[in-house]
Parts: sequence; C-alpha cells; structure tokens
Amino acid sequence: MTRDSDFKQVVRTRMADTGESYTAARAALERESYDAARAEQERLVARLFTDGRIERVPARRKVRAAVLLEVVARFEPGREYAEKEVNEVLLGVHEDFAYLRRELVNYHYLEREDGRYRTAARAPERAAIERQEIPDWEAHWLGGFLAGR
Repeated sequence: MTRDSDFKQVVRTRMADTGESYTAARAALERESYDAARAEQERLVARLFTDGRIERVPARRKVRAAVLLEVVARFEPGREYAEKEVNEVLLGVHEDFAYLRRELVNYHYLEREDGRYRTAARAPERAAIERQEIPDWEAHWLGGFLAGR
C-alpha cells in the first residue's frame, strides 16, 4: 500500500465515484498517469526527431530532458562503454555528441568513472525544484529501463 496520503485520497475518491476496490482504483489511476506521461513524452519529442536524429538540442530544460530520455534508451542498461563507443551512439543522434554526453551525465542518466560510461544503476532522486523541469515520463519509465525491464 502506498504511503502518499494525497494519492490515497485520490484513490478513495475514485472508489467512491466508481465503486471499484482500492486495488482496482489504484491500478486505474496509475495506468491513467502512465498513459498521460507517455503522451506528454511523445508530444515533447515528436517534432524534434527525424529519422532517429535531432536537428537541434532544445533550450527548454523539460524538452531537453525528454530528448535525453529518448537518447539514453539507445544504451544497454548495465553495459560498460568506452568514451568512443558513447560518442558513436550519440553521433547517431546529433553531431554535438560531447554536449549530449555531458548532459546525459549531468541529468544522471549515464555515470562516468575512469573514462568509462554506463547507464545509471537506478533512477536519480530529484529535488522538488528539479522535478518541475523533468517530464513525468522519467518517473514512469526510467527505473524499469535501468533495471533491464
């Protein structure tokens, strides 16, 4: 059971409105949240990618984070990459691979140690101020991706 009292209240409100059990109401709300986050992600990145490449890196942080989520999906979770391999993957996305590589590390999607890279072991914990500039898709998708699901 969730510890988030606000979410519990939303679930209970849905239960009262629909007659669903707690489990069914919670699952329906989580599915709706997932679907809304996926739709937002697609809206944010759809116009930026052409044939798997982006023409420009967006200036707005939320859109840039959405793009980076699409880019990190090109890496295999848990695999270690040499910098040259990371650059090759990123060149398939945009010519400024160094900027993308830096941003992937800054957003904690990739970790760098001794010139080697790998996807983060788990989704980063974001402060409230950071969450405002990160698409909801990160919370729904990233943890499962990084865990290899």
